[in-house]
Amino acid sequence: MTPHEATQPAGATRPSSVGHRTVLAIAVPMTLAHLSTPLVGIVDGALIGWTGDAAMMGGIAVGALAFDILFSFFSFLRMGTTGLAAQAFGAGDKTEQRAVLARALMAAVVLGAGLVVCAVPLCWAFVTAIGASPAVNTAFAGYFMVRILAAPLTLLNYSVLGWVVGIGRAGIGLALQLLLNGVNMAAGVALVWGLGLGTAGAGGAAVAAEAVAAIAGIVVVIVLTRGGAWPAWARLAERRAVVATFAVNRDIMIRSVALTAALGFFTAQGARHGDVVLAANAVLFNLVLAGSYFLDGLATAAEQLAGRAIGARRPDDFRRAVTLSVGWGFFMAGILTAIFALGGPTLIDLMTASPEVREMARHYLFWVLLAPAFGVLAFELDGVFIGATWSSTMRDMMLVSLAGYFALWAVLAPLFGNHGLWAALIGFFGLRGLTLAACLPRRLKRAFAAAPYAPLAAHSAASHPTA
Repeated sequence: MTPHEATQPAGATRPSSVGHRTVLAIAVPMTLAHLSTPLVGIVDGALIGWTGDAAMMGGIAVGALAFDILFSFFSFLRMGTTGLAAQAFGAGDKTEQRAVLARALMAAVVLGAGLVVCAVPLCWAFVTAIGASPAVNTAFAGYFMVRILAAPLTLLNYSVLGWVVGIGRAGIGLALQLLLNGVNMAAGVALVWGLGLGTAGAGGAAVAAEAVAAIAGIVVVIVLTRGGAWPAWARLAERRAVVATFAVNRDIMIRSVALTAALGFFTAQGARHGDVVLAANAVLFNLVLAGSYFLDGLATAAEQLAGRAIGARRPDDFRRAVTLSVGWGFFMAGILTAIFALGGPTLIDLMTASPEVREMARHYLFWVLLAPAFGVLAFELDGVFIGATWSSTMRDMMLVSLAGYFALWAVLAPLFGNHGLWAALIGFFGLRGLTLAACLPRRLKRAFAAAPYAPLAAHSAASHPTA
């Protein structure tokens, strides 16, 4: 959509703005952004690994896991902001675009400060839950207590990333992610390797990276919003807007917690089959995770395009956004399955040197081949529902799918052991996609049968001129 189109009144006649190029223009940069993130963990692990200290290696591994879990609960600041900003963008309401960002930034600062205040009990909780050796716990605490200082900056960066993607600037989102990850790696080399600060140095590198990215993000926001006034406090604090925004973010958070619980349950049940099976499952799940980064880029495109179509009141654009994102998703899923089928054994060998783990992972590789095809609908429709801010339906279907996952596990695991556990996980992926697909027609009909677009604050673009 061009800037001129974005400022036309909702419902104005104009050519379709959704095509293959539109989808890929968002999906490709965001896929690259997602793929750059694991490089940080790889570099941190390698830098600590060169110290030869096993306890520090364990501490950094546990620390990375702890922050993955912790910050996944606040991913709504990225996803919810994308959906709300995309709808305001589709309606051509620049004032509401700024209001969405301002609310997200305020929430990021408050929530991030809360995490810093709770740093000590959070660190204790992770140490207690993991139950590692005293040496690993010490290394972990050194990393955690430094990196947690960046929590407000991390959540601020989530908000800015969600906003720039929501207004169709995926390239800027990629640049910000590359900057963050690049500074993290460079600072890690300087602090861990150069100054020998160990896990505390790795945590400090993360703080430095988040700070640089936050400064760059604020500069981007200033440039993109120059020449216009920010909304007044009365609009930012308008009760309906605050309640509705909270509801969207609450639902996405519940969805994220349920997903984390499902994956944690998979790891815990795998451990019951012994160390070799646990390690093999971890290797194979890394392949599933790597594939998800490619599908996530398309899901981000679905978020922006679906939200834009809702805001612009264009049901045909919405349907085309769904069709193209899902279609490209299945195409990518086919490529991933082929890669895993042809190169799976080689990828397994690259991730572990243990002959026993290699053999066991090959035994269960079949399930990795199924994961992209069974998961693609869930990934892409998650994006559609986030963009449309149909968060309550997405939350409910995640909980329904989680119950189905546990039911499948209860039936299949006693009969087929670890094969049954993998079958339940793949079934969980499929259930998520099918339940969302079943709800889509009804939600689509309701969305476009409703009154013309108005932002959550109950102010229409007509009553509040764009800045």
